[in-house]
Amino acid sequence: MGKHTITFLPHNKKIEVPSDEVLLRAAMEAGVHINASCGGEGVCGKCRVIIEEGEVADGVTEKLKKTDREKGCRLACRSRVTGDATVRIPVESDVDPSVLTTNIPPRQTARIQQMDFEQLKKKGLFIPPVEKQYIELPEPTVQDNLADTTRLVSYLKLNHDEHRLVVRLPVIRKLPDALREEGFGITATIARPVHEGRKSHIINVEPGDTTDHNYAIAVDIGTTTIYGQLLDLVSGEVLAEHGEFNGQISYGEDVISRIVYAEKGSGLQKLHEVVIKTINDVVSKVVRKASVDCDEISSITLAGNTTMTQLLLKVNPRYLRRSPYVPASTIYPPINAAALGIDLGDHVTALVYPAISSYVGGDIVAGVMGSNMYRTEALTLYLDIGTNAEVVIGNKDWLACAACSAGPAFEGGGIQFGMRAAKGAIQDFSLDPISLEPMLVTIGGVRPKGIAGSGLITIAAVMFEMGVVDSQGKFNRDLETDRIRESEGIGEYVLVWEENAGIDRDIVITEVDFDNLIRAKGSIYSGCQTLLEEVGLTVGDVEHIILAGGFGSYIDLEKAMAIGLLPETDPDKVTYIGNGSLMGCKMSSLSNHIRRDVVDVTRKMTSFELSETGSYMDHYVAALFLPHTDIGLFPRLKSRMDARKAGAEPD
Repeated sequence: MGKHTITFLPHNKKIEVPSDEVLLRAAMEAGVHINASCGGEGVCGKCRVIIEEGEVADGVTEKLKKTDREKGCRLACRSRVTGDATVRIPVESDVDPSVLTTNIPPRQTARIQQMDFEQLKKKGLFIPPVEKQYIELPEPTVQDNLADTTRLVSYLKLNHDEHRLVVRLPVIRKLPDALREEGFGITATIARPVHEGRKSHIINVEPGDTTDHNYAIAVDIGTTTIYGQLLDLVSGEVLAEHGEFNGQISYGEDVISRIVYAEKGSGLQKLHEVVIKTINDVVSKVVRKASVDCDEISSITLAGNTTMTQLLLKVNPRYLRRSPYVPASTIYPPINAAALGIDLGDHVTALVYPAISSYVGGDIVAGVMGSNMYRTEALTLYLDIGTNAEVVIGNKDWLACAACSAGPAFEGGGIQFGMRAAKGAIQDFSLDPISLEPMLVTIGGVRPKGIAGSGLITIAAVMFEMGVVDSQGKFNRDLETDRIRESEGIGEYVLVWEENAGIDRDIVITEVDFDNLIRAKGSIYSGCQTLLEEVGLTVGDVEHIILAGGFGSYIDLEKAMAIGLLPETDPDKVTYIGNGSLMGCKMSSLSNHIRRDVVDVTRKMTSFELSETGSYMDHYVAALFLPHTDIGLFPRLKSRMDARKAGAEPD
């Protein structure tokens, strides 16, 4: 079988692949990311590429219009290599990691809340799980010739209140030389147990006094992105942070696609290797930014959803997507980080956040811990919105949770011009009430390339309130504007004409897009309603709503309520906490008390399987409208719309 050279532009990366290789696979091997929301099934149309030179054999797909095919466009997942070719990745198919470090504009109405280091100190919670102690030991003599390990342990027990100690073999190997390098002045790194009365572990020794150099890493393993922070365990300060797209997105953008991939051949091994590589990239970046030596890092705490956690640990995720949806484990023991493949010292322990169920994972547990809702009296609703939306309700006395499959609409999937929050993504929108001409704001202030999730919500809310679309997301064809048109039997509105776009065609929003959005928001809203109903509560009983996740940072609360994504409530009740998973990892890295509390939280959190809850489907069907079949649940919206119909401004 012959080999062919494929050149990917604008990255200018070349790779040799065998004849008949799938183009998407060739891109993966070349390290070129292409959006592939459906994992290569040919149904999302996101992996659109342009064949500039050469030819590929491509399968027939309805996801490309005739005009696109005439321009050389193909779907990478449906195209096979037949010879040398030059392939251009258009901007809408590429991924832009720069947005992961972009500051979020202060446009959301949700108040920002974080538990910081000073709060930990005030509460007496700043006791890191891993501590460094400097000690000066008496040198051995003929009369005092205790073994080095015995000398160290005896001194710690006597002078530092460390009554039960375990010394690891790597420490014993290092100890003799380390003791004598600085005249028996040595720093011991001690890992405290989660539960009182258990044994502490001496995990490292260093010559001299290095107590001022004690660091930890916190990592959120998201389905789409992986974020990390480097923490100073002496000051509690975040020294550096960095985010990267999870390398697994090339193998499917949602957890189901990745589970399916993991079931094939060496798929599990590959997904494990890819996520470890991304983690190592993040670790190396934060270490370099802070000018810290990797050997000075004492621990790493990680949290992810249940699928991401099992892929990280190379545990078969097959049964997570099959009834009765059973994870391999909900709690994992401390793990040697280097044994996982993480580029840290042999002494570093990886602490992995426990999960609740197949679809409520360690990232949500970490968010509950980081948000502090588990310690408050107030009845709190915690909502993390992504491809899956997880909901937690409760307070310090009890907690209940559920997950609902929102689908990828808010991250660009299933939306013709949907994209992640990257430069050129439309994030804000308004309409002239007379001409129905749009005003758009994009991330980065560049020409539009597509629609971000926040932009999608705003577009839907504005168009619905102004009567451009009805409650089912269908366009009003009687309006006098050339922006509303029909393409292949489907109604659409032209947001950006081709000459003003950052891509080579008009950017539109279609009735199919609205249908996918309505299904996604309906799933989230009905998930909240069902969980509240199952615990005997209503939205009116909720005292505090916490929004978590990167997507939540861009949400305009009034617009989210206007489409029925969130229950209508007082915006002052809503708090945005950012990356709750990362916050929880940070808090656990700084506080052994919080790490200890995690076990209690997982034990008292009751999980509801919505697909097995009879009322969920009723709530879901009722929510498949903008904003809902019962607009009485949204009195502020109803007032605005009644005022508009009456030709008056609302109060």
